[in-house]
Amino acid sequence: MHQLLSIGMDGQKTTWKPQRGMISARFRIQLPDHLWVSELSRQFPQSEFKLLSGFRLDDRAIELGEVVTDTPTDVVAAMRLHPAIESYELLESDSGRVLGKYETTQTDLYEFAERSTRTIEFPVSVRRGWYTFDVTGTQEDLDELRAALDVSPLSYELESLVSSTETDSLLTERQREMIEAAARMGYFAVPRECTLAELSDSLDVDKSTASTVLRRAQQRIVEWFLSGPESTV
Repeated sequence: MHQLLSIGMDGQKTTWKPQRGMISARFRIQLPDHLWVSELSRQFPQSEFKLLSGFRLDDRAIELGEVVTDTPTDVVAAMRLHPAIESYELLESDSGRVLGKYETTQTDLYEFAERSTRTIEFPVSVRRGWYTFDVTGTQEDLDELRAALDVSPLSYELESLVSSTETDSLLTERQREMIEAAARMGYFAVPRECTLAELSDSLDVDKSTASTVLRRAQQRIVEWFLSGPESTV
């Protein structure tokens, strides 16, 4: 199932076409049955398998993993017995979770990341055979990843998509201070809760200067908004 969908504040389905900036996306992929984490996450359907960190060394991967589960002893036993896990060291265990370091001969995750040129963002989690992970990059990075998923035989879902723009340099420090004070004092409220004179007095500037700084800040925000990400219903 392929989705590129978001739900707007009005409840309507919206497709997004980011124009600039960075994009954060969350994907779910249905893992192949032969992978140990897919198999065990279906064997223990109420458990969540989390990969906290990991790296590949030739034909194996060394990983630090946590399992949130009501049956920690059974999960650890199953991991130690699985043929794809060559060694398992239990680091922590309590009634609701286990933490362990292990080596596995299955490196599919790292191979997929290399093919898509995207860095794996830890942690990643697996529930009932579905692998959830986050990626951050440009629109081109996301398009490349989706192209790789489209040609893959695995089903996937795009759970969320958030576009952010580079706004740090949008306003000067003085403009930002003016906008924040105006919003805090209710200058933009309807009806207006403070006058320009009251706003300028609170910032210890003359009324003319406050008006100029405020108008220029508003102009930059409006221009940024009009040239920023668009959405079509």
